[in-house]
Amino acid sequence: MSKEYFDRYLSVTVFVVMLMMLILAMRIYQLQILHGRHYREAANSNKIRVIALPAARGIIYDRNNVPLVKNEPYYYASFMSETTNTIDTAGLSALLDIDRMRLIAKLKKAQSERFKSIVLKEGLSFKDVARIEARLSDFPGLMIEPNLTRHYVFDSVGSHVIGYIGRLTARQMLSSDYDNITPETLVGQWAAEAFFEKKLRGSTGERIIEIDALGRELNLIGQTEPQMGNDITLSIDIGLQETAEKAFHGKNGALVVVDTRNGEVLALVSVPTFDPNDFVLGIETEKWNALNKDKNNPLINRALQSTYPPGSIFKPVVAAAALQEGIITEGSSTVCRGSLEFGEYSFGCWKSHAAVDFHRAIVESCDVFFYEAGKKLGIERIEKYARLFGLGKTTGVGLRHGIDEKDGSLPSTRWKQKKKWFLGETLSASIGQGYVSVTPIQAAQMTAIIANEGIVMPLTLIKGGNSGKKFDRLDIRPETFNAIKSAMYGVVNEAGGTASAAKSGIAHISGKTGTAQVIAGRTKTEEQKERYRDHAWFIAYAPSEKPEIAVAVILEHGGHGGSAAAPIAKEVIEAYLKGRDGK
Repeated sequence: MSKEYFDRYLSVTVFVVMLMMLILAMRIYQLQILHGRHYREAANSNKIRVIALPAARGIIYDRNNVPLVKNEPYYYASFMSETTNTIDTAGLSALLDIDRMRLIAKLKKAQSERFKSIVLKEGLSFKDVARIEARLSDFPGLMIEPNLTRHYVFDSVGSHVIGYIGRLTARQMLSSDYDNITPETLVGQWAAEAFFEKKLRGSTGERIIEIDALGRELNLIGQTEPQMGNDITLSIDIGLQETAEKAFHGKNGALVVVDTRNGEVLALVSVPTFDPNDFVLGIETEKWNALNKDKNNPLINRALQSTYPPGSIFKPVVAAAALQEGIITEGSSTVCRGSLEFGEYSFGCWKSHAAVDFHRAIVESCDVFFYEAGKKLGIERIEKYARLFGLGKTTGVGLRHGIDEKDGSLPSTRWKQKKKWFLGETLSASIGQGYVSVTPIQAAQMTAIIANEGIVMPLTLIKGGNSGKKFDRLDIRPETFNAIKSAMYGVVNEAGGTASAAKSGIAHISGKTGTAQVIAGRTKTEEQKERYRDHAWFIAYAPSEKPEIAVAVILEHGGHGGSAAAPIAKEVIEAYLKGRDGK
């Protein structure tokens, strides 16, 4: 070999070696410098595992310290591994009793999100846990993890107040309100569970362990204990709530009971209802579709979200306005011949009352008397006083997150904007028809204001929620309330009163019936008669002499308030009185 050839060979060899060393150096730089953090985390993940320890949610109690919910443990199978290529998917699907193709899809997700655990199956029984743990070594990366779920003790009773919990939604995952919680954490999704979420939710703990290649625990490195959430005590009396729901006997409607002494809501009923236990770990598709397709709309909170014409329960408001403004006096009277003729239109009354004074006009619910009063008042003053009594605006009782309380509607010339307001529309509004609409909870607050002779208390769903607050009083003369309350006592307790069905042997009840027209004119078929039958209203307070509770009831398509809604209110009022007296 010539020296020239040797030198060339040596140069090539040195160049190749240097090139290989450069490539190796670049690779080392890439692994240790550019991607060093990633691979260090990967290496640590192969031997260290962080297990989230779920925090127990605070308990929700009724006003008598009866627990409405329970925290219950459950287990789920999860998977975390750097590779899924060697997993026996047939064996694992058989072990977990889940569809193999569904399992493969989840394992692919696990591979795309390395070093994060993926939930494979939830709601494992103790028997399932024992069976799966016995075979964990056959499936490296498979884990059994604990969590806490919620059980609603009274099933569907009070579900529109209590609400339910569920998985984080995509929107919630993006919200800072849900930082520092794991995707498996169950959070409030509706009603009180959602409204009081921050208070009820605890702080998640964690357990850091060292594991071997098969995922078996070797050492405990550290542990942070979870912190339980705070309890809340609702103002609801669950026994009264249950009585009220049963009193509807399967018919649709709403009922609200308010403590007139502090504004606390003792019962808030919307029927039909639903079972919140169905939602906890994800409602089944069939059940969800059935709820959404149900024409009775069980997911609507009728007490807060449904608005109805108030009918004659609106008359005490018009009476207060007319008396306070000097339009009428207690001695005012009208001759009712069964209708009021106005131009080419006839505004009817439910019967001919002949001569009727203010007191009997409320006791017997004479429309003609209030047509005349409303005509003299005008729509602007009617609207003004209705707002004073809490109508036309939300009560702010606090059940947002899926339950948007409605304002209702109070017409005025401003409200109608560009269209001309007609006197005939004022006549309709005077008896709670036409454009007037209210929610049942507004009707209950209005009744409480009457019972309290003008004291306005904000409504609350928390026991003691109004403690220490000062309440406003309407600038309405005591004589005005005395006249209205005397007439409402007569509605139930005097001959000819429209709510004799509410008369009780336990205590005196005062009230006002209402029949809210659903559709004008007469229906022809039996199906139309059922579908468009008037709604039945009844508002009441008791005991008449010293009111403790105010009640508002609406029975959808119930017909007459006196015969359909008043007995429901009576049953609930008597249940309250018996419970109060320990009978």
